[in-house]
Amino acid sequence: MKYFVASGEDRKLTADSRKALRGSFIELSDGVTHYELAGPEDGDVVLMAGGLTIPLFYWDGLVGELHARGLRTLTCSAYGRGYSDRVQAPYDETLFTRQLAELTDRLGLTTRPLHLVGTSMGALVSMTYAAQYRSSLSTLTIVGPAGLAKPQLTSPNRLLRSDLLAGVVARRRGLQLLQGHLGHNVRDPELGATLTEMVLDSLRFEGSLYAVFDTLQHLPFTGRDDLFRRTGALGIPTLLLWGNADNVTPLAHFDTARALLKPQKHHVIDECGHMAPYERPRDVAEQLVSFVSARTERLDS
Repeated sequence: MKYFVASGEDRKLTADSRKALRGSFIELSDGVTHYELAGPEDGDVVLMAGGLTIPLFYWDGLVGELHARGLRTLTCSAYGRGYSDRVQAPYDETLFTRQLAELTDRLGLTTRPLHLVGTSMGALVSMTYAAQYRSSLSTLTIVGPAGLAKPQLTSPNRLLRSDLLAGVVARRRGLQLLQGHLGHNVRDPELGATLTEMVLDSLRFEGSLYAVFDTLQHLPFTGRDDLFRRTGALGIPTLLLWGNADNVTPLAHFDTARALLKPQKHHVIDECGHMAPYERPRDVAEQLVSFVSARTERLDS
């Protein structure tokens, strides 16, 4: 799909414009990455990989809960999201995995094993990362993962296979489609409104819709059972979390995920939609910290 700037994308990401924006910035091989490294300096680092549209602000609630429990956090906006560069390259798992690997390396975080958390699309990126950097991970947490639906004729990758069609859909109806998608993510209307405002604000930067729709072209969201199965065979201590009212990646896939990932621990969060770290940060933090602590205690004993 040819790069384009959509109607309503009235802001540019430059060195000067970033001076007024929240977060830190680092130049990696594919472009500038927007990140935040925060929390107790002596705490284990939790690295987070997010979904299709979200900037790093999505993690704020969970980040605060983890800091209060002694963990350090590294969040970043994937390329094309938040204040990271809109790169002109295939938006696939290879790109996003390389971004995480380069970021942790440049920040000097490779000397101690990390705790990786991936949600939705970020779960697919996290599993790809785990396969390539197995020794760098202490634990893996998968939350409401994409990838277990069966491929359909209406799957985004099939519908958008044509660059011409993808470009037309993205330009003409892209923003409307994304707003509809965001409306299904959370149960609480107030949280949903805040989420929509957060995402739409970052979509005002040039190249944002291009990035999202190029991702839909190049990163398969269905039929990924083999990726789950390979991840389960890696032997990484894994925690699986899911919202019981998830309308995007339905709980119907929970048993399949358990069978393939073979997690040491699994938990369904009540009254929670697709975005558990955003909707129920305290519940996710309690599950994650309990899991990480048990793992640490076993290593220390």
